[in-house]
Amino acid sequence: MSKAIYIATTGPNSGKSIISLGLMQMLLGKAAKVGYFRPIIDDFLPGQMDNHIKTMITYFDLELEFEDAYAYTRSQIIQKKNKGKEDEIISKIIGKYKAIEDRFDFMLVEGTDFSGEDNIIEWDINVLMAKNLGIPTILLSSGVGKTLEDLIGNIQIAYDSFKEKGVEVLSVVANKVDPDYLDAVKEGLIANLPSEVLVNVIPLNPVLANPTIKEIVEELDGKVLFGEAYLNNQAGYFSVGAMQLRNYLTHLKNNSLVITPGDRADIILGALQANLSANYPMISGIVLTGGLLPEESIIKLIEGLSEIVPIISVQGGTYSITNRIGDIRPRMYAENLQKITTSIHAFQNYVEVNSLEERLITFKASGITPRMFQYNLVKRAQSIKKHIVLPEGMDDRILMATKELVDTNTVDITLLGDPKEIIDKIARMDLGLDLEKISIVLPTESPYFEDYAKTLYELRKHKNLNLAMARDLMEDPSYFGTMMVYKGHADGMVSGAVNTTQHTIRPALQFIKTKPGISVVSSVFFMCLEDRVTVFGDCAINPNPTAEELAQITILSAETSLAFGIEPKVAMLSYSSGASGIGEDVDKVRKATDLVKKMNPDLKIEGPIQYDAAVDSKVGKTKLPDSEVAGQASVFIFPDLNTGNNTYKAVQRETGALAIGPVLQGLNKPVNDLSRGCTVNDIFNTVVITAIQAQGL
Repeated sequence: MSKAIYIATTGPNSGKSIISLGLMQMLLGKAAKVGYFRPIIDDFLPGQMDNHIKTMITYFDLELEFEDAYAYTRSQIIQKKNKGKEDEIISKIIGKYKAIEDRFDFMLVEGTDFSGEDNIIEWDINVLMAKNLGIPTILLSSGVGKTLEDLIGNIQIAYDSFKEKGVEVLSVVANKVDPDYLDAVKEGLIANLPSEVLVNVIPLNPVLANPTIKEIVEELDGKVLFGEAYLNNQAGYFSVGAMQLRNYLTHLKNNSLVITPGDRADIILGALQANLSANYPMISGIVLTGGLLPEESIIKLIEGLSEIVPIISVQGGTYSITNRIGDIRPRMYAENLQKITTSIHAFQNYVEVNSLEERLITFKASGITPRMFQYNLVKRAQSIKKHIVLPEGMDDRILMATKELVDTNTVDITLLGDPKEIIDKIARMDLGLDLEKISIVLPTESPYFEDYAKTLYELRKHKNLNLAMARDLMEDPSYFGTMMVYKGHADGMVSGAVNTTQHTIRPALQFIKTKPGISVVSSVFFMCLEDRVTVFGDCAINPNPTAEELAQITILSAETSLAFGIEPKVAMLSYSSGASGIGEDVDKVRKATDLVKKMNPDLKIEGPIQYDAAVDSKVGKTKLPDSEVAGQASVFIFPDLNTGNNTYKAVQRETGALAIGPVLQGLNKPVNDLSRGCTVNDIFNTVVITAIQAQGL
């Protein structure tokens, strides 16, 4: 079952509260604990809180603090956008969401209200949030002020926009629809949307469309004279009491709001008497305009009445006040039980609840976005903190990455190099790196140096290595760092920002060695594309693997993929798909595929297959119609290093993808290589992955 649902609207005043309240009521009948989260909320005054959040927490008694239930206010978003910090916005929202997700059985996420000036920004953020959180969406649109064609077109465009970004839309809801057109709207939406999308239509409800007296008081900064206990009365039809009383009484309707100057005692008393009379409709309240108050004798008379409606006094002329009341946007708030229960009943009456439950139960997210992937990496590394050694301690990028790793409390770090030189460089760079939180070791001055040299001698003496040679090698930071890992004084090593791949992994091959049953060390890159993360292997180590080696690389790559939260659907790449091609190269891929199927029959694998058939569903169905991998591959195995290395670099450069790796596979303990052109972010991610490997995941 999906663990969350995202509610997104196509514009302002869509009546999102109906869906939020109705869904929460439905979900609490299926899950013990349901959480609530809003990425962005409207600004609120100090000491107050967002109305939506307060209503949900209070009415449903959620175990949630207000500060945990949102990420940003609208003004904070604008400030971040103006400073070009879009990435920071997404990262914080994901972090806040994930911080509470584990506490609940299910999460209800509510998108923005489109009450700001830049609706395009809000639309983009809603799509990005649903995508990056990996949760399905319910799309909601208001029918107010739209023709039938406009409403259907608006919802269809919104659906297409979300689907293009890889967001699964479970249901669309047309809300506030004229009751006479419910069937026409539903038929139109069903005809224009895929059959798997659940279509619901909710009629306009006057109870929800009109403000309460409390909202009018707040909007007009009014003063409550009488009836404070009845401020939640719903203001229905409103009319101005400017004519003679005998004529005005004929204009009263049920739940009417009476608007009249404060000195019109006749209208005030007549409206109150009509409220008590069985021959006239009940009124919801009286608004006295012009800042005028009734005379003392009239006040005394009102005070003596047994039943009273809210009477409020406001500044401003009758005409302007009437217009302002008409412009009030009704809100949902915790004290208004009538609106809350009305919303829940509307949801239950007009939404196909059973079908929606079925959609949620059967939904399964397809893939993981780069942002969520990186977020999960850091959280997993932090969960069981490991010690990573970095042999290239004088490199600027290594030091900057170390600063980030220390600040995020992700790993413990040892830098290899001359302590004085490294400390001086940190000072010159003005990094602000807390030296008490890292270790800096010069190999020749380490108390373990002699022990490491002797250990290396014992491990390599059969290769004619003597003790003097072992000491010389142990002065090399790559050898020293690898020995730290071998002896258990560090959990993993990352190098290669300065040194070659061969220099980095040679010590590991010599004495850390491969896992039992593994004859070849290989590598993968995590390719963080715009909307998904895929695995490329082997793109860094083996120039021309045999079919047997390719099979091992494939199984290891699938295991790595699964360990990092990516369901492995393996494409064994070649220049032909299926049985169409012949030749030595394609035969090798075909043989490797058969070997993998024998060793791991449950693995989803296809080979040989061309890259386009592996990633494009239309091409995949054409070339391999019965394949469960074609068009949806997540792990790509290249037949040789030449193909793999060039492909990953081409994808990286042409798409702007982040390539994390190479991540080495098959070693007994984790040692990973960096590219000499690596960035600080590359180093950070590789260290985090190494730490996770050290956890045994």
